Amino acid sequence: MVFLQMLITVIYYCLIAYVAVILIWNLVKTRQWQHEVLYAIVLLPFVLRLLRLK
Repeated sequence: MVFLQMLITVIYYCLIAYVAVILIWNLVKTRQWQHEVLYAIVLLPFVLRLLRLK
């Protein structure tokens, strides 16, 4: 049971990291400041989750 919980946790954090990387990639690619602000606001909870600060 502990192994299954650890596996789900690892998959969860991998998914969060994947979404964060996609958001960072879009943040770097965009040239409109409104979109940059939006990506930064959306990215913040993902970074906090990766750092386990919730």
